[in-house]
Amino acid sequence: MGLVKMKFRLFPRDEGFFPLLEKSARIACGCVAQLSEILRSLPATEAAVTALREAEREADDVVREVNRRLERSLVTPFDREDIQLLVTELDNVVDEIFAAADLVLLHRVTQPLNGLTDQLRLLDVITDKNLELIRNLVSLQDIPRLVDEIDRIESDADRIFRRVISELFSGNHSALDILRWKDIVESIEKSIDSVEHASDVVQSIAVKYA
Repeated sequence: MGLVKMKFRLFPRDEGFFPLLEKSARIACGCVAQLSEILRSLPATEAAVTALREAEREADDVVREVNRRLERSLVTPFDREDIQLLVTELDNVVDEIFAAADLVLLHRVTQPLNGLTDQLRLLDVITDKNLELIRNLVSLQDIPRLVDEIDRIESDADRIFRRVISELFSGNHSALDILRWKDIVESIEKSIDSVEHASDVVQSIAVKYA
């Protein structure tokens, strides 16, 4: 009779990373809603930006908790380097959203910019899709489809970004307005890019462990 090979672990896998990563993705979704409200209600108020700052600090707390957990966990669900990279990219999404809101306040923006609504819409869609992707990490189900959708949204966002920048330099705006808006638009674009970077990490994890 042949030997039956059995897989077992002396120590259980630490499942506590999954809710933390999901929390970070969920915070990003909430921050998009806050940023959208700030830009709908110009000029920005100190209170609104402070509220978003609190969410950004909450995301930072998630990073610290993940790092603490990595230090004490004996068996992690994925490579430690992948977990750390993923939570960092998720945090970058929130950091850039806060940066955009803070710049709206600091630059004393009072008028909306053409095309920005489309950019914010795609930021909202891609962070929602990212939350779905992170929720699927535990099962590694449907990862290729979700990663492809995120890539498509990011490509659409690149086109919108170029269109917004083109509008900004169309000659219809003062030099001061160009300087004000360019930083804001670029922060939103960086946030979208960070979602794609996070999805790339998830895709790499899926290839290793699916």
